[in-house]
Amino acid sequence: MPVLQPLRLEVAMSEATGRIAITGANGFVGRAVNRALLAQGIAATGIVRRGVACEPGVDARSIEGLESIAPEALSGCGAVIHLAARVHVMRDAAAQKKSASQAQAVLDAYRATNVDGALAVAEAARRAGVTRFVLVSSIKALGENDPGRPLTEDDERRPPDAYGVSKAEAEVRLLEFGSRTGLEVVVVRPPLVYGPGVRANFLAMMNAITRGVPLPLGAIDARRSLVSVDNLASAALKCARHPAAAGRVFHVTDGYDPSVGELARKLGDHLGKPARLLPVPAGLLGGVAKLAGKTTQIERLTGSLRVDSSRIRDTLGWRAPQTLDEGLAATAAWFRMARGEKP
Repeated sequence: MPVLQPLRLEVAMSEATGRIAITGANGFVGRAVNRALLAQGIAATGIVRRGVACEPGVDARSIEGLESIAPEALSGCGAVIHLAARVHVMRDAAAQKKSASQAQAVLDAYRATNVDGALAVAEAARRAGVTRFVLVSSIKALGENDPGRPLTEDDERRPPDAYGVSKAEAEVRLLEFGSRTGLEVVVVRPPLVYGPGVRANFLAMMNAITRGVPLPLGAIDARRSLVSVDNLASAALKCARHPAAAGRVFHVTDGYDPSVGELARKLGDHLGKPARLLPVPAGLLGGVAKLAGKTTQIERLTGSLRVDSSRIRDTLGWRAPQTLDEGLAATAAWFRMARGEKP
């Protein structure tokens, strides 16, 4: 169970103002947060590694690494949105299965960035006089599948891998840090994030649909929550400024959970390339995946992962600015433009 700070006495809907810093400002989510800040006229400070550029209009401040960040990098900021992280990659998952020593090495690498690095930024923020610290975590801090109902913020943490373990540990330790020091820590947990610039499995699905590759997803009815990168940016900004967010954990989704087959069909519609879905039973698909050593990947497609995001709506009054279809349309438009297709 998370260690929560007492809520601030302010219950008014007024929100703090002032400059906001973003670690990992040059990343997929970071750029969306930058755009959201600038669109609302909020001064943005991008914390990036040396030699890395930020969005135009963002005050870039370079650091050598999270572990050595100085309070000066965050001076003048009222809040920090912490995005910089070692992200989940398949080669790490494969390494964990080879030996105990390799599994420990992978976990240590995740902890170094996602736990120790996050705590270093929080300490620098406290010393710089920052009031609010927003950790963008992951639903993997809770698990890979839901228990037959949408996961809530109060469910027990059961992370499935080293990445999830590091995110769960970061949540607990930062909430404890906030309780001890007075820094207002907020945790935001997104599920799968998609949008213009997306990579990994989501991009692979769009490539497959565009090429007309048959996908064995027609009989899969498990539903999975998603959040567009612009919706996540909007929610992170709300958590950085709303008085009632202090010390809380919030899930963020688009508000509609499609099945994987439905998602593929919707993407096909927006890409102008109908998805070719084969009705392969989930049991058969799982058996083939086991023989091919792809069980983990198939479980992500056939298992349900629904996330309850009612708390952020009820507590902060946040509403997703984009619907799922709007987010998918924007993603498909970016993908087609990147391929050189005409609008």
